[in-house]
Amino acid sequence: MSKVEKIKHFNASGIGTSNSNIFGLPFTTEEAELVIIPFPWEVTVSYSAGTANGPQAIFDASKQIDLYDPYIKHAWKLGISMEEVSQIWLEKSAELRSKAETYIEMFAKDENPETNMVMKSKQNEINNSCADFNRWVKERSLKHLHNNKLVVGLGGDHSTPLGLIQALAEKHESFAILQLDAHCDLRNAYEGFEFSHASIMYNALKITAVSKLVQVGIRDYCEDEVSFIEQSNGRIKTFYDRQIKGLLYKGSNMEEIFQIIVRELPQKVYLSFDIDALDPKLCPNTGTPVAGGLEFEQALFLIQLVVESGRQIISFDLNEVAPATNNDWDANVAGRLLYRICNLMALSNGKFKDPK
Repeated sequence: MSKVEKIKHFNASGIGTSNSNIFGLPFTTEEAELVIIPFPWEVTVSYSAGTANGPQAIFDASKQIDLYDPYIKHAWKLGISMEEVSQIWLEKSAELRSKAETYIEMFAKDENPETNMVMKSKQNEINNSCADFNRWVKERSLKHLHNNKLVVGLGGDHSTPLGLIQALAEKHESFAILQLDAHCDLRNAYEGFEFSHASIMYNALKITAVSKLVQVGIRDYCEDEVSFIEQSNGRIKTFYDRQIKGLLYKGSNMEEIFQIIVRELPQKVYLSFDIDALDPKLCPNTGTPVAGGLEFEQALFLIQLVVESGRQIISFDLNEVAPATNNDWDANVAGRLLYRICNLMALSNGKFKDPK
């Protein structure tokens, strides 16, 4: 059955069947205009684990999501599909995570990999494997980008989209990163891991095509990161959660504040969304939750304003979703967020003629 025939026979008000793709949709990756690549990887997480299982949990929870989007009529017809979760990388992540935990325990006891050969061996193995994973992500991303697909990365921890950003740099001469996050992620090789989840933006800024980093919702950071921001000559613009809330308390409204943020962005934007940007009541099992943050609709409203400004969201990632063992709340929230952002990104790329 062709994509046109699938659209004709698909009941968008029905239930997601067991053999359907993400969101209960019937599309293959070949038919879809937007492809989601799962990144089942969490080797360097420094607090609590579980994010490697995020992509599968979100996929499973997505079957319960209603497809009607009041902002974009018939958005589901775009065609969204998710690749299967790579069991090879999932198993490799679990294997290396165990070694990383041993390393981190030694690190916390003031052991040094430069003098401890056991630590050095584990550090090298983890750094090399993370580099291999980044290459795999880049190759998968380029495959779909070369086929003119919109590409979305679904983590996993926040280290995972580096390969996707590198792939985009081969397709786009210049773009900014809009980072929604509780953390700056600007640490240089945090805990000795070059590709740490706490170093993703430090590493992304090594890519010359990344012209600017605009951070929103930041509320947990160290002095070195603040110095790095201040010395960036404007390449990094950070909107701390406390500043945003302060403006609200003094009488500004959210649209006024968000428009200031949007004006900091160039025409092309890559969105990096760490689920801990949200108030932790919405994502309590994420690896490093922090009090404060954005509400669900506030985050989506900011992204909507980016699209309404005429800017193009060239790609995005959603990461740090750690499913609970006794419910699917985190995955449910993430799945609904994922669907709405997919639609907004497609709109910004001219995939819908009429957004209403």
